[in-house]
Parts: sequence; C-alpha cells; structure tokens
Amino acid sequence: MEKKVKTPGPICSLDRAARGRAVKVIVILVLALVYLFALRWANTGWNGYTTTDSSGTEYESAKVLSVLEDNTVTDESYENYSVGSTVLELKIKSGRYKGDVVQVTNYLSALYNVDVGEGDWVTVRIDTTGTGVYTVSIYNYYRTPWLLLFVALFALALIALGGFQGLMAFLGLAFAFVSTVFLLVPLTLRGYPSVPLTLALVAAATVVGFYLLGGWQPKTIGGALGCICGVGCAALLGTIAVGLVHISAYQSDEAEALMLVQAENGLHIRGLLLSSILLTALGAVMDIAMSVASSMDELKQKRPDITTRELFLSGMKVGRDATGTMANTLVLAVAGASFNMMVLIYSYQVSFTQLMNTDFVSIELIRAIAGSLGIVLAVPCVAVFTALLLSRWKGAETEQEVSQ
Repeated sequence: MEKKVKTPGPICSLDRAARGRAVKVIVILVLALVYLFALRWANTGWNGYTTTDSSGTEYESAKVLSVLEDNTVTDESYENYSVGSTVLELKIKSGRYKGDVVQVTNYLSALYNVDVGEGDWVTVRIDTTGTGVYTVSIYNYYRTPWLLLFVALFALALIALGGFQGLMAFLGLAFAFVSTVFLLVPLTLRGYPSVPLTLALVAAATVVGFYLLGGWQPKTIGGALGCICGVGCAALLGTIAVGLVHISAYQSDEAEALMLVQAENGLHIRGLLLSSILLTALGAVMDIAMSVASSMDELKQKRPDITTRELFLSGMKVGRDATGTMANTLVLAVAGASFNMMVLIYSYQVSFTQLMNTDFVSIELIRAIAGSLGIVLAVPCVAVFTALLLSRWKGAETEQEVSQ
C-alpha cells in the first residue's frame, strides 16, 4: 500500500512565509538600533569646539546687509581677482548670537578671497572672549544650501533613472558615508586602530549595500563575498607596499597637523594611509562585483542547465571585459584628486628619479595600484562564489519541487 505524504497547504505555507518576513523585519530593526546606538556612542563626549558663556569658537552663518567701504582693486596678475579689503555690515543668522548686527573687515588676497556683496551669505567665525563679548571674522562662503541641493539633485537623478533600485543604491551610499564620517573618523580620533575599523566598515558597507540592492539571493551574496575578498587583497598589497617603500601618513601633507592631534588623543597615524587605500578601492570593487554577479545570475536564468564551470568561465569573461575600465576609473579618480599637485611638480621640471622618489608620488601610486589590484582579484572571487551559490541555490529549489 502506497503511503501518502501530507504536504503543507497554502495557508500553512503562507504562515511560514509571514513568520519569515516578520523575523527578517525584527532582525533589521535590531541591527538598525545597534547601529544608531553605535553612532551615538562614537560621537558622545567628542566636541572639537567646546564653548562656554565666556569662551569658545563657533562657526555660524550670516547675511551681508551692506558694504560700508570698498577698498579693493583688480589684480590682473591673479586672473582679475579683487584684492584689498571691504567693510561689511553683517546680520548673524544662526547660533547664540543670532540676530546681532556687526561690522566686519573682510581682507581679500589671491589666496584668501571671499568676495561678497549686499545680500550674499557667508560663514563667519565667532570668538567669544567674555560674557557677551565676542569678535567676528569672515571664514568662507556659505555653501551649505548649494551642497545640499546638489546632493538632492543626485538622489533625484538616481531615483528617476533607477526607480526603486536607485533609491536603494542611494541609501547604501548614505550608509557608507554616515559610517565613515560619524563612526570611523570619531573612533580613529579616540585612538582606536584605523585599519581594523576600516575593514569592519568595508564589510558592513558591502553587506548593507548589496542587501539593499537585491536582498539575500545568490548574486548579492556572491558579489558581497567577492567584494570583501577583493578589498582584502588590496589591504594585503597595501600593507606590503607601505613596508617596502617606507611610506605612511607621516609623509602626507597633513602629517604635522595630525601629530598635534596625536599628542592629545593617541591617534594612530601609521594606519591612516592603508585605511585611505581601502576606502578608495571599495566603491570600484563593489561596482565590478555587482556587474559580474548580475551577469552570471541573468545567464543562469536564461540557461538553467548551465554547469558550474561554464558559469564560472562566463563570469570571468565578463570580469575581464570590465576590469580595464574599472581600473581606469580608480586610477583617473586618484589622478584627478591630485591634479593640482601634479601641475606644481611638473612646473619644477624634476627628474624622473626625483619624481618617483617623492613621498607624494609614492603615496598616490600605491593607492592607485593597490586599489586596482583589488578590482582585478575581486573578479575570480565573485565568479567562484556566485557560480557555486547559483548552482547550489537552483539545486535546492529543484529538490524541493521533486519532494512536493
């Protein structure tokens, strides 16, 4: 007599799916609360501009009510910049002195040139020297509204072109940015080693970014694992290169200022260069990892009978085609960020030997090469993980269908 196997009905399956979604929501909420707690803890008690009623330095916004004096001339030797000074009447628009009207002398030169007129907004530095006693000086243009506008335009363009996926991509970018600025930087300043913190940030940003883009499925899991491996390879090469060519953040332009911070907070300066290499490589590695994993997933859907080996070879072929452009993106981004310094170095007509042995060139070359190697090595890692996961995932689904 054939024994009949009782299969779960649709209601039971629905309940199980609902429980799975509920568990997922709870896990996400718990992780979000932990993340918010970590942000609060990292930034509690850290204030670079401590103020009291009788002392302190603040940076606030102000509006130019009028130009009382204009003692500027046009200097043709500096591309028609206005140099000299102006006397401005300002109204402070934020902070504890909001609403006060003050007069400020604004000094203009080729290097420091905040040329503003009536109706313009500026950022001012306010130094309090006693209760109700303070001095105001021009700090810079007030750029905050424009910068926020550009961020909003970027987000809108991303969402308009990518729809829901574009929104998820923007949220992933926001997570990486907030984690860098409000977790990595404060904890590094408190004396925690920056390299382990950066590796943890890379892993978290990768997992969150890939999850937001596609949830938990073979292509996102394989892409995330391959991305972490690629950035890990960049970290390994960076560590070896830093030791061989004897460079660190002590050879950077900010070394002197960092040493002052180190004396107060126990900052670990040596690891900052390697941390910057990892952050530089992360975006490009994530890009190529997602490209390879998505193409392999699409191929698997079109050809369900494809073998794991064929899938791996297809991923490698896609990765080879994309590696060159991704490496170019990273190298050119580094070159663009240091373009002013390159122009200055070239103007001195230095020899090849001198050029290759300057601290600046060595640092930028190691940063670009280590990141590019991370891109190259991420491809086989993504191909291996995604091929195995896609084959395994499909096998699991087939077994479930047979059992039913």
